[in-house]
Amino acid sequence: MMTVRCYLAPSSIEGLGVFCHEPIRKGDVVWRFDDRFDQKLPRALVDAADPVMREFLERYGYDHLDHPEFLFLDADEGRFMNHADDPNTDFKGADFGIALRDIPAGEELTCDYREFTFGELQMQPSRHRVAALAAE
Repeated sequence: MMTVRCYLAPSSIEGLGVFCHEPIRKGDVVWRFDDRFDQKLPRALVDAADPVMREFLERYGYDHLDHPEFLFLDADEGRFMNHADDPNTDFKGADFGIALRDIPAGEELTCDYREFTFGELQMQPSRHRVAALAAE
């Protein structure tokens, strides 16, 4: 669950992204797993899901290196955080993410998906038409 005030907006990286309302200081926790809201789903549930649900789970779910038998799903804006090779957050802690540097208000929050992905990083296609609508 995001621990900083944030909002969704069109992203230059891909579709929608998560942006911070207020400045964030280096070292601040920006996200923490909260089992009251965030989901920890058995892989068997994902494997047995109908195609539409499975597409959603594969797009927004993520691995947890300490619990490979589960797929994790954020309940809030966190599921829209985009990948960057040079991110402004660090998710090596698995259950929390911290700011790697000072982040000014209005900047997109990014993470490196490789910090919590098994195997090769494979990007999923966008589910949003944000860029397409803006061009129309």
